[in-house]
Amino acid sequence: MKLLLHIALGHLLARKRQTLVSMMGVAMGVGFTIAMSSLMEGSQRDFISRIVDNMPHVTLKDEFRANPAQPVDLVYPKGAVALKGVKPKDEIRGIKAPWNKIAALETMPGVRVAPSLHAQIFLSFSGKDVAVNLLGIDIERERRASRIEEDISTAGGLTALESAANGIIIGKGLASKLGVQMNDTLTAASASGVVMKMKVVGLFHTGIISTDNGQAFALIKKAQILADRPNVINQMRIKLTDPMQAIEIAAKLEQRWGYRSESWQESNEGLLGAFVIRNTVMYITVSAILIVASFGIFNVVSTVVFEKTRDIAILRSMGFEPADIRGIFLLEGFLVGLLGALLGWALGFGLSQILGMVRFNIKMMTEVQGFILHSTWIHYTMSGGVAALSATLAAWLPANKASRLKPVEIIRGAA
Repeated sequence: MKLLLHIALGHLLARKRQTLVSMMGVAMGVGFTIAMSSLMEGSQRDFISRIVDNMPHVTLKDEFRANPAQPVDLVYPKGAVALKGVKPKDEIRGIKAPWNKIAALETMPGVRVAPSLHAQIFLSFSGKDVAVNLLGIDIERERRASRIEEDISTAGGLTALESAANGIIIGKGLASKLGVQMNDTLTAASASGVVMKMKVVGLFHTGIISTDNGQAFALIKKAQILADRPNVINQMRIKLTDPMQAIEIAAKLEQRWGYRSESWQESNEGLLGAFVIRNTVMYITVSAILIVASFGIFNVVSTVVFEKTRDIAILRSMGFEPADIRGIFLLEGFLVGLLGALLGWALGFGLSQILGMVRFNIKMMTEVQGFILHSTWIHYTMSGGVAALSATLAAWLPANKASRLKPVEIIRGAA
């Protein structure tokens, strides 16, 4: 093996320029793979972290996934029945016996629940009207089941809602839209026609644009009065110790009580799917770079085989087996891939450091102030392994051709 390695190194060093170009091609592929993988995973982890931190892991709503079965369907479950113009029964919305359900949820290990009334209202100030999602909350349970109080930048936190007759806490983005400041009085109007004067007693900033620009919090009793829905709770927002159990817990709750229960994964299914597509496109693009680099290795090894034909004949006549000849040229491809991967690791680390220092402020779905990167040993191992493997495979064809050369034919041809 030592001799084969020595011969392979000699071939590569004899063509330093071509070898270096091929190594740089592999290094660029590996380096960009590491940098892009770190960037993609960093942004994805940050986005999911914000979702997991700022929204409930499971949301129990006062609605059902399927319409209730009609009496004729119950009587003739297998009959060929067609119903037209069916008028659904008017149902009073709201979760039935909510406090019993809350008590049951609070006995479950690793589960914290915050009941709320969710209502669409309009906030008006100085001639400006903005549609807002109002959450009527129970302060103590909200503290346990969400981190909104950590995002409130004004004094008092959620307790400030009790400091005024009709207190309201709004996002900083919403405050900017309306042009309001702390202690200003807004006019709130609901779809039921109830109008209420509300005092701004707090401002919050989560970094999620839709929340900061379109959500407000009030005491649950005040929200029930404003929405004209006394004693109604239409949402239970659940926080779990292990967010990855959300799908399982949601399915159990929906099966138990019938109400629609959404996990955070289901609520953000479209975005999570977009991440998969984005990562797939990125890996295909970077793989194409490595394939192009492999052509350079194929070219180098093919040229060496062509130039070293007589040397191959001499080696064969000295007793080298076809497998030994093949091994020499496969080693050349592997060495180019390995050295290129090592350079690529350094390049990838450097690019990651440079990208991590870039600062900007972009407001899309979330507020981003720079590139967020997350590098792991998996990125380095996978990119280096793929590079070495593709380089070895690229050398296979010329290596196989070299192993099939007949020393007698080569010597006769030379003569």
